Amino acid sequence: MNTKDLVYIALFAAVYAVLSLFPPIYLPFLLRVPITAQSMAPMLAGSILGAKRGALASLLFLILVAIGLPLLPGGRGGISVFSGVTSGYLISFPFAAFFIGFMVELFWKRLNFILLFSINAVGGIGVVYAFGIPWTAYMTQVSLLTVLISSLGFLIGGFLKVLIASFIALTIKKTTPLIHSEKG
Repeated sequence: MNTKDLVYIALFAAVYAVLSLFPPIYLPFLLRVPITAQSMAPMLAGSILGAKRGALASLLFLILVAIGLPLLPGGRGGISVFSGVTSGYLISFPFAAFFIGFMVELFWKRLNFILLFSINAVGGIGVVYAFGIPWTAYMTQVSLLTVLISSLGFLIGGFLKVLIASFIALTIKKTTPLIHSEKG
């Protein structure tokens, strides 16, 4: 890992923070889980930086939150946020970024918008939900099915974030690629 990698990791931890500035939107049927722009960050980190750097940027962001920086939507921070209803979603970020980055690196030479959109949807929605939904069900003492159904309210915004992240990442790939893969 060189200095350039460290700069990119820090830069994308800052991207998480910037996306957190958008105020959270709470809907009554979503079990105290807000709609945030921040969930687009793992998609951007993974699809622009790749698996390792994307996951490390996500991890750095979570460490900064854990030590108390108010970087989450609504100005929240501190270790206590990791015991709340949204903890599963937060913990998923490095895993989502890694999955997205791995798949982008794997298909780098053949990467097009449809493929990137699909990768971001599976990683940015699927992986994040795989962590977030069970944790929310556990914390709210509500059935997994109830949380899953209420999470459908996030899908329109989720796919909009996938669309935006895919467009940004593909534009960066064409102009200033930060991933150089020999895999595919």
